[in-house]
Amino acid sequence: MHIDITQGRPSAQVRSDATACEELGFAGFWVGETHRDPFLCAQQAVDGTARIRVGTAVAIALARTPMTVAYSGYDLAGHSGGRFVLGLGSQVRPHIERRFSMPWSQPAARMREFVLALRAIWTSWEHGTRLDFDGTFYRHTLMTPFFAPDRHDAGAPPVFLAAVGEAMTAIAGEVADGLIFHPFTTPRYLREVTCRSLSAGADRAGRAIGEVEVCGPVFVCVGRDDEELEQAILASRRQLAFYGSTPSYRPVLELHGWEDLQPALTELSKRGAWEAMADLIDDEVLETFAVVGTPSEVAGSLDAQWGDLATRVSLYTPYQVPPETLAALADARR
Repeated sequence: MHIDITQGRPSAQVRSDATACEELGFAGFWVGETHRDPFLCAQQAVDGTARIRVGTAVAIALARTPMTVAYSGYDLAGHSGGRFVLGLGSQVRPHIERRFSMPWSQPAARMREFVLALRAIWTSWEHGTRLDFDGTFYRHTLMTPFFAPDRHDAGAPPVFLAAVGEAMTAIAGEVADGLIFHPFTTPRYLREVTCRSLSAGADRAGRAIGEVEVCGPVFVCVGRDDEELEQAILASRRQLAFYGSTPSYRPVLELHGWEDLQPALTELSKRGAWEAMADLIDDEVLETFAVVGTPSEVAGSLDAQWGDLATRVSLYTPYQVPPETLAALADARR
């Protein structure tokens, strides 16, 4: 199992952070899309590294069109020498319609078609064939030589899909090169629910489940002393409470017998009682979702808890990890 880093800091720091992570021995560097452009951040990460994988986790597909994403993904694949991974997510309806002003319907079916459209566009560029993709949601039938990018040796990037629900997970198994699971998950949920849906999608396409890479962010509370660890735990409780208040993530809680936790968190969130929400994430819940401990303890627990489920995991740390602590974790991992 490879250990990666997920970056959430200002874009000006992405390049130096990626360089530092490669020097520490991490295997990959992922950038997300919250308040920054993920493709710009990914390019900075590529420019700051020479060996490790760089990916988006995630870029919001349904806020864009297959053609716009095809250009960005193909350029980054070539620029990185084949180290770039295009990780896509759907987001949720209010954000797609009200923040991005884009259409929303049948997100799993739409995402399936989005990936198929990407592959049709890339095939046209790679082989000089006529572009003729006519789907339910997307139609791409025009590509003249003037607008086709120069072919490069790296080829098109692998496409990973972020999925929470069973329908989207099955789509990942059917058409994607990899699955990015959500940080609000547990080893048990991944094993009993996510992998079952992923396998069903792969079966539908006549693929072996081993053809789909499984990766994703894991909550990590790491500290070299009690003070560091306490700060990491508090930040993680708050983030888990935020995720837990979202109805879409209720099935994870239900599997563990905590179905009453989600409506309680939702009610507190409506009142803006953020501190009280964090108090509901007790030690049992925290330690079910997160790997907690010193750098050496975390390094061992990541393998023990996730090694048979994921080909790679990234550290999900909703707090700033001191560089010395990150270095100690990398050393312990080696």
